[in-house]
Amino acid sequence: MTSTRRPERPATPPELLETLRRHVRDGLPQAIGDLSTLVRIPSVSWDGFDADHVQRSAEHTAELLRDLDIFESVIIDRAPTPSGALGQPAVLARRAARGGRPTVLLYAHHDVQPPGDDAGWDSPPYEPTLRGDRLYGRGAADDKAGVVAHVAAVRALLDVDPDPDVGLAVFIEGEEEFGSRSFAALLERHRELLAADVIVVADSDNWSVDTPSLTVALRGNVTFSLTVSTLEHASHSGMLGGAVPDAMLATVALLATLHDAEGSVAVEGLTSHEQEVPDLPDERLRSDAGLLEGVRPIGRGPVLHRLWAQPALTVTGIDAPSVQNASNTLAPTITVKISARIAPGQRAADAFAAIERHLHAHAPFGAHLSIASVDLGDPFLVDVDGWAADEAIVAMTEAWGAAPVLAGVGGSIPFISQLVETFPEAQVLVTGVEDPETRAHSPNESLHLGVLHRAVLTESVLLARLNAGANLG
Repeated sequence: MTSTRRPERPATPPELLETLRRHVRDGLPQAIGDLSTLVRIPSVSWDGFDADHVQRSAEHTAELLRDLDIFESVIIDRAPTPSGALGQPAVLARRAARGGRPTVLLYAHHDVQPPGDDAGWDSPPYEPTLRGDRLYGRGAADDKAGVVAHVAAVRALLDVDPDPDVGLAVFIEGEEEFGSRSFAALLERHRELLAADVIVVADSDNWSVDTPSLTVALRGNVTFSLTVSTLEHASHSGMLGGAVPDAMLATVALLATLHDAEGSVAVEGLTSHEQEVPDLPDERLRSDAGLLEGVRPIGRGPVLHRLWAQPALTVTGIDAPSVQNASNTLAPTITVKISARIAPGQRAADAFAAIERHLHAHAPFGAHLSIASVDLGDPFLVDVDGWAADEAIVAMTEAWGAAPVLAGVGGSIPFISQLVETFPEAQVLVTGVEDPETRAHSPNESLHLGVLHRAVLTESVLLARLNAGANLG
């Protein structure tokens, strides 16, 4: 699962490869300009943020696709979520295949995470800023760079063949960062438009800025809010403290049961996946994560097994009195948001049931618990035995000058399982434009422009090879 295969596929003809290199290189300034325009649109899809920005981002994305002047249709659509509310706008496009060539579905998402604390940014989050060889800004990598990589790769293909036979479908989602709530409805509504032989999901990372990755395993996710209550109302901490358990004490005690002394998840029923992983020195983990001096990593086993194949539990938010507004009172209720990553091989619903059982079994002092806003996403193991993966490995090797690592990823892309369920015959390729320094979801998110260059070249080579079909070589 982590080694690099060298498939027995013909090399891309040198003249074609050099032509693609030239067009991708010459088109990179336009791609960076397109990306910068998208980054300036604060398209946060979460509740509580201005949905008009997401709509504006969708409209600009649609214009990028229309300007290619190749698609038979480019539409913006919104579909209902399970709650009945409309989801955020997605952009969809299609051009039919000809001459027996395959159809490739290109996926990315144009929505972004909230910026977080502006004080953590060295430059404004929605002002694309170039420092060295990296472009900084929210969404510069995750995943507006994926959108632009698709557009730039198709541009390069059209420079080589203005009327290609390979089929193209595009699905640029507008709420991936908010749980892809309307994803299933969009798939059902546009099944014919999105049907494909190969699906390229450009939303993952690379081994380094010099070595690509083809993602072969993804953890699932379980997120929910947990409310812990112990009192009907707030009370004076001096009068009753020491005899009455406040909600903060109960919450801290409960959360502490989720991990053992080494920091490994201690929830019975959460499973790990048995797989071999390459070595990752502790020094690189410390550097990639920004561990402070003296802070030790957590968990057991090889580092990448912990990141790719074991569960993780993180408290990502807390609603409690702020330090500035704190009074000498016992808090009656505390709410936290919990994000769990689920190892491949376990259903997210089973994992959530295990976590829920654990919480109720370990609630201290008889505290009352309530759980809401549950989101589930199954893990996924990518089948890399098909011809499409062989073609992708050749394209990556030629574009990067280095063979890709077949790697797991600790993050989640739960909608992939829905794509496979809808299009069971399609081969899935999970690629990306991120690298270990990207800091996706964090302040100072950035994109390495060399990685963008090589990612665009990879995809343009892949499309050109599929367009050439049986005549290749």
